[in-house]
Amino acid sequence: MAEGEILKGRGAQLNVHNRFDAHSHETRDDFLNYCAMEGDEAHDSKTTLIETFPKTIVNKVNSPDVGMGYSLNPYQGCEHGCIYCYARNSHEYWGYSAGLDFEQKILVKRNAVELLEKKLSSRSWQAETIVLSGNTDCYQPIEKKLKITRQLLQTFLKYRHPVGIITKNALVQRDIDILKELAADNLVHVNLSVTSLHEETRRILEPRTASIKKRLETVEKLSGANIPVSVMMAPIIPAINSHEIMPLVKEVAERGARSVGYTIVRLNGSIGQIFTDWIKKALPDRAEKVLHQIENIHGGSLNDSRFGTRMKGEGKFAEQVEQQFKIARKKYLKDRSRTLLNLDLHEQFKDGQLKLF
Repeated sequence: MAEGEILKGRGAQLNVHNRFDAHSHETRDDFLNYCAMEGDEAHDSKTTLIETFPKTIVNKVNSPDVGMGYSLNPYQGCEHGCIYCYARNSHEYWGYSAGLDFEQKILVKRNAVELLEKKLSSRSWQAETIVLSGNTDCYQPIEKKLKITRQLLQTFLKYRHPVGIITKNALVQRDIDILKELAADNLVHVNLSVTSLHEETRRILEPRTASIKKRLETVEKLSGANIPVSVMMAPIIPAINSHEIMPLVKEVAERGARSVGYTIVRLNGSIGQIFTDWIKKALPDRAEKVLHQIENIHGGSLNDSRFGTRMKGEGKFAEQVEQQFKIARKKYLKDRSRTLLNLDLHEQFKDGQLKLF
């Protein structure tokens, strides 16, 4: 790949060193030159699926500012390739890079449904909302073929157990039939991520996600089917999508969203290096401006790991964003709110069917 050239269809443009790996790997310029002369690709751009069989599937979330108690991730790694994704660092625990590996090496939890059923039928388990997914997208492209998320939703329905969904893929529309049944008993809430209203911004930030048109359509269709849906504008990135708050909230409110939330970008772990490399190639004219503004939000660093401030940032920019959301919610989402999911039905369906006595 020539200097300044963008690797199409991917977010990250390189593989960064895995902090847990004793060895580092470097792509040398002479190798790149040789590949260019031979007409070969220096990097294999194909996606590889790796089957795994974990012992547990429901994870306790201990972070106080994430907004969920339990999560379930049927996949590790995510082909969507969102350049800012905080989950990239988790791929290092599996022995891979947070860069291209995160997008190209997808771990598939083949026994996810079996493990969830075991959890929900356990006598010791007390119903708490479980979120699909707290880390990587449960509706990423491979889900269309494997249908693990659909089977998980069928299991939640069988046991009448509350479930939350976080996604930026319109594929969730495929499962409206199951979601309607869950919603009838107040057992589901869908959170759709909409980062921008501009397709070009979406394309460079989130290369393999659903188009903005399809995501807005998804908000409308879910709402029209009486399935509670909220929107997350996450993350807000200075000088990239920070000017879109008011029009975006207006648009999703008109489509039926019940609420809108947000986070401000933070480039934790290896993501700082990945994002910096990417923006200098994708948006060289404003790279330094964006990076400096991110640093201003987080006390001079690209990341702030402190609970309570890491998601919203500090300083004038963070204050302006907070005020804009207050105004937008008051103007476009007045009298709308999220409802707590139903925790009371599950005990009656512990064995998968209604207990009459």
